[in-house]
Amino acid sequence: MVTNPLVMHLPRLPKDRYQGHAFVHWSMTMEDRAAGWLTPAFHESFRTHLGYVSTERKLICPAYCLMPDHLHLLWLGLAPGCDQTLAVRQLRRGLNDELKPLKFQKQPYDHVLREAERQRGAFQATAFYILANTVRAGLTERMEGWPYSGGFIIGQPKVNAYDTDYWELFWTCYAQQRTDA
Repeated sequence: MVTNPLVMHLPRLPKDRYQGHAFVHWSMTMEDRAAGWLTPAFHESFRTHLGYVSTERKLICPAYCLMPDHLHLLWLGLAPGCDQTLAVRQLRRGLNDELKPLKFQKQPYDHVLREAERQRGAFQATAFYILANTVRAGLTERMEGWPYSGGFIIGQPKVNAYDTDYWELFWTCYAQQRTDA
């Protein structure tokens, strides 16, 4: 068997680290860093796919940010049966269908948050890091000014990740939706 030395595979943690109540920061880059796909219509389609996958796979997304050549999302599992590797594969497949002929790179980057990173202050810092990507990239002066970012909470379609009461609402919904069985 011949392998292509140019095809890179990112290392993955054991499968169980992406399952259950895992907190994972996912980054998906467009193949060849393609741009021009980020539009209001795509953002709406992204939210539809995100909502469908989050509901079906029992996930909550406190923060996401679509950038001109990649995207970030933070997913938290709500049930022991969650499998974020399957969820991200399903999301990528749906988004790639929308983007043809463009598509995301084959393998997304991930960071499974450690226990210390899952504590409220540290966790919210990770979410703000995701939401502030546009400021660091020089696309906006304030993260609230970027129209392609936010959060997605099942049952809260009009939630705004930039509202002052967002985190209180998020943690309440997370506690209500999380199951241990």
